[in-house]
Amino acid sequence: MSAEMTTHTPTIVLVGHGMVGQRFLESLADRGVTERARIVVLCEEPRPAYDRVQLTSYFSGKTPDDLSVVEAGFMERHGIELHVDDPAVSVDREGRTVTARSGKAFGYDALVLATGSYPFVPPVPGKDARGCFVYRTIEDLLAIEEYAKTATTGAVVGGGLLGLEAAGALKGLGLDTHVVEFAPRLMPVQVDEGGGAALLRTIERMGLTVHTGTGTQEVVTADGAVTGMRLSDGSELATDLVVFSAGVRPRDQLARDCGLSVGERGGIAVDEQCRTSDPAVFAIGECALAADGRVYGLVAPGYEMAQTAAATIADAAAADGFTGADTSTKLKLLGVDVASFGDAHGTTEGCLDVVYADSRAGVYKKLVVSADGVLLGGVLVGDAEQYGVLRPLTGTVPPVSPEQLVLPAGAGAPVALGPSALPDDAVICSCHNVTKHAIGQCASLAEVKRCTKAGTGCGSCVKTIEKLLPAAADQGLCGCFGYTRSELYEIARTLRVTSFAALLDTHGRQEARGGEGCEVCKPTVGSILASLNNGYILDGEQASLQDTNDHFLANLQRNGSYSVVPRIPGGEITPDKLIVIGEVARDFGLYTKITGGQRIDLFGARVDQLPSIWTRLVDAGFESGHAYGKALRTVKSCVGQTWCRYGVQDSVKMAIRLELRYRGLRAPHKLKSAVSGCARECAEAQSKDFGIIATANGWNLYVGGNGGAVPRHADLLAQDLSDAELVRLIDRFLMFYIRTADRLERTSTWLERLEGGLDHLKDVVVHDSLGLCEELEALMAAHVADYRDEWAQTLDDPERLRRFVSFVNAPETPDPSVRFVPERDQIKPDLTFLTLEGATSR
Repeated sequence: MSAEMTTHTPTIVLVGHGMVGQRFLESLADRGVTERARIVVLCEEPRPAYDRVQLTSYFSGKTPDDLSVVEAGFMERHGIELHVDDPAVSVDREGRTVTARSGKAFGYDALVLATGSYPFVPPVPGKDARGCFVYRTIEDLLAIEEYAKTATTGAVVGGGLLGLEAAGALKGLGLDTHVVEFAPRLMPVQVDEGGGAALLRTIERMGLTVHTGTGTQEVVTADGAVTGMRLSDGSELATDLVVFSAGVRPRDQLARDCGLSVGERGGIAVDEQCRTSDPAVFAIGECALAADGRVYGLVAPGYEMAQTAAATIADAAAADGFTGADTSTKLKLLGVDVASFGDAHGTTEGCLDVVYADSRAGVYKKLVVSADGVLLGGVLVGDAEQYGVLRPLTGTVPPVSPEQLVLPAGAGAPVALGPSALPDDAVICSCHNVTKHAIGQCASLAEVKRCTKAGTGCGSCVKTIEKLLPAAADQGLCGCFGYTRSELYEIARTLRVTSFAALLDTHGRQEARGGEGCEVCKPTVGSILASLNNGYILDGEQASLQDTNDHFLANLQRNGSYSVVPRIPGGEITPDKLIVIGEVARDFGLYTKITGGQRIDLFGARVDQLPSIWTRLVDAGFESGHAYGKALRTVKSCVGQTWCRYGVQDSVKMAIRLELRYRGLRAPHKLKSAVSGCARECAEAQSKDFGIIATANGWNLYVGGNGGAVPRHADLLAQDLSDAELVRLIDRFLMFYIRTADRLERTSTWLERLEGGLDHLKDVVVHDSLGLCEELEALMAAHVADYRDEWAQTLDDPERLRRFVSFVNAPETPDPSVRFVPERDQIKPDLTFLTLEGATSR
């Protein structure tokens, strides 16, 4: 820490808590400043910093908490005083105090302004009418979402990055959407004329209407609300919702009011150390006018400025200056990959262009090179796969010709240049300035993110990082098989292998052939064979492959007893069936509990009692709930539109349909689902492996959720589906998961591991990019046709029933170790007995 801050406990006040402000706090913490100084943060918004880059993902199911960039417990761990919803309103530089809106005043030794920017709204008549919005904060999105419920058409003023994000959001909300851009092309700052044309064609094919080369003259209103727009070309546009996204301006008013120097066109003037004209005041991020005369509107330069300011405050002599930053960008707009880097517009004197364009496919690639072959920059639209390699190569002569870098596979191009060709000092993550060498020191993506923060910003570098990580020497399932689970699935499916022994003898490791397998591969292959409809799971060899629970088609409990869970599709049950469950529980002395998945769990059954219990339940119309298997557990539901005044679809009917369709489906891990009848989400569908939420136009399908030890919100796969479309997509999703997931891998983990993530999943199961969908649907159809209740199958075969005894040599003798004691008018395991038995056996 600099000398002037060591004579007393200093106070650092941060004004603004966005992504850049949070990075500043993290940089202070990394340098130990939080241990030696009081840190005060004045935040204007009602919540801590969140990922504004991913703001639109709110409309795809992300919650404000999901978007947070503040690690849980960070503020408390470092003693940082965070004041949300309480912005700074004035600065007294002479007295070195900041006053907040609440009236609280804070003295400071160092003041850091991270006030960001504000949306520019053209000064046109009607701009403040009801139905006009900006697109900047979560509160803006909440307001747009609410107003859109009564709107039919929306218009976005501005066709830049944020404007197209806003247009995608309006389209997702079900509005006919228009984009009005004053420039002659979309994204005029990032892409050139050719790139803009490719982007325009692709976006128009998606059903959006684009108006380029025209501006907004007036917002037409009636009774104070938006009814249309009048454009500068004389045309009129009927719309009842307008979003202004015509650029941003630095929020520098606080600096102006206290007399700090600002630029002629705005922005708080700072030097290379991010100091303002007052040495005790710093400015970082979008509010700052850097020493090179630029206001940077991207997060990566803001992060660099945050680190520079933190380093200067900690130790002025050791801090590197901020002299400019990489303004490359890569993003997906309305499902279209768009990237630009370096001198994308070819302004360098004497530069040359190398262009590949396929207007039919919506692909446009341009590289800008110097006369001597140095890569200066480029634009990629529709196919940005090589961005992760091209951006770090900027400023160098690539090892292959520029033509080979833009040609697609199959068009005469060699194998794509991979990240291994990059030099060690190449910056792979521009958000956090992380080099290839630093990434190479890590063993996994998780370690890269934890140790370097690479991949936690915009995310565009993740694919490149994954390709740089060392591959595991042996990806085999276990010591018996050198194949992964998904590879074994394909072998068994393609070659129609129906037994574990055959698979081991033909495809096992040489030293394992002729053996019995291990505790890893036996249940894994058993699950694969079951998912391929290989008959009753306890017949013949298959019985030896099953996990403990599957051996007896019930869940083993801690005292050696079992629980029985009958299926109750959708949670719907008749009084008569409720009475049967109650009578079974009473007659067999079972502990009963209603589960979170809308079923009734019956605990305390001895293994020899299971067939008798099943007989009573099967006779009453129940079947196995597969609570013991790596299979579909439940499809939970709310009451839907039948009973609820908020419901817009029959969620119970759909839940029952889905549970009966997928019952008994064996998978790499258990599967849970839910159907909510409206957006109020009473069934908690977004915490499930696949969840369905009703809309006025059909169903939204979410996948990859998990409510377990590591909760994960599901991602939106498709919107406004008909019943038939919904079932078809779920069929494809489940079968693609079953054939590609690893052993014991939940859909949430699988989706995050899947190369390309949600975008790749959409390509495969929605757009059929791999041509697999017909096959996936056929596999599911075979499962549905061949389903048999395992309880009923067991009861129909005396030979199968013989396994359900406590002692083979004394089948009539119950297990004496299964004991219970009373509690709350029911039974519970006798833990004292278990402890004494364990002590005796030791």
